[in-house]
Amino acid sequence: MKVIRPICTADLDVLHQIAIDTGPGFTSLPDNRELLEKRIAATEKALVKETEPSHPDHYLFVMEETDTGEVVGTCGIDSAVGMTAPFYHYRIGTVVHASRELNVHNSFRTLYLCNDYTGCSEMCTLYLQPEARHSANGSLLSKSRFLFMAEHPQRFADKVIAELRGFTNDNGESPFWDGLGKRFFSMEYSTADYLTGSGNKVFIAELMPKHSIYIHLLPDSAQAVIGKVHPNTEPARKMLESEGFRYEEYVDIFDGGPTLSTRLGDIRAIHSSRYQKVAIGDVDNDGPEFLISNTGLADFRCTKSCIDTRGSISTITQATADALQVSAGDTLRIVELKGRST
Repeated sequence: MKVIRPICTADLDVLHQIAIDTGPGFTSLPDNRELLEKRIAATEKALVKETEPSHPDHYLFVMEETDTGEVVGTCGIDSAVGMTAPFYHYRIGTVVHASRELNVHNSFRTLYLCNDYTGCSEMCTLYLQPEARHSANGSLLSKSRFLFMAEHPQRFADKVIAELRGFTNDNGESPFWDGLGKRFFSMEYSTADYLTGSGNKVFIAELMPKHSIYIHLLPDSAQAVIGKVHPNTEPARKMLESEGFRYEEYVDIFDGGPTLSTRLGDIRAIHSSRYQKVAIGDVDNDGPEFLISNTGLADFRCTKSCIDTRGSISTITQATADALQVSAGDTLRIVELKGRST
């Protein structure tokens, strides 16, 4: 059985290996052991303190196999981005050039550097090892964060975003970066990606153009990938869209990947989740699977399973109860793993 739990110091080695495995474009998880150690410490600190809205806390979780203790994936939430360092995007807009005398009217799509998502909460750092990409494990890993947010809404902003990894080729090269960013930064994509993931973002403000960039002046290869995701990220995009996230014409300044957004209360797994009391027994495995979590903070646990629900009581197996660290009579938060319309 797979269970989601907060990361801890003992997970540093496996987190570092995941950072190596993800490769270029995974900005939120750089191959920097010291920085990863700080991010784990930030999670442990956030989970034992009182907090308030707009406070920039970092929460990192891992997926663990209960039988072996093996960690096979990770996911995270930043409670408020851009509060301690600028948080940049390109906003796609339109500029009109017109001349009545010449009877000419042209509309041009543009990229404009902005900080519009400052203060929003961000879904981040989602990665599942290839051997675990089956049996809806990806949905569990990603959506478990929604039950955590539903249980602790005061820790998060009203608006939630998700930056999706943009397109890169098999060599880790970004057509968007090669067609735009490289012209201003004079460095390879992998270097800029690493510097950003390491928290060194000052160079962005220093070197990025301050005026609108006309998209039609970029190479065709760069234009073609604006708003596109890496092939491995397509399932994550579809999942987020099924939960209520939408693309609003904002893209990453390095790889051109899309940023999706929604309101916290509009996320399906949040507004459709409900409390149930625990009963332990045999369960019919022919029904739909549910996301199930306890109501903890530092001891938060989430898994997926079929359950038998009658009124305000849900029956789960002893193995599920053990994974969630709950007993009969305790409170669960549950929601169907997949919405009825998906």
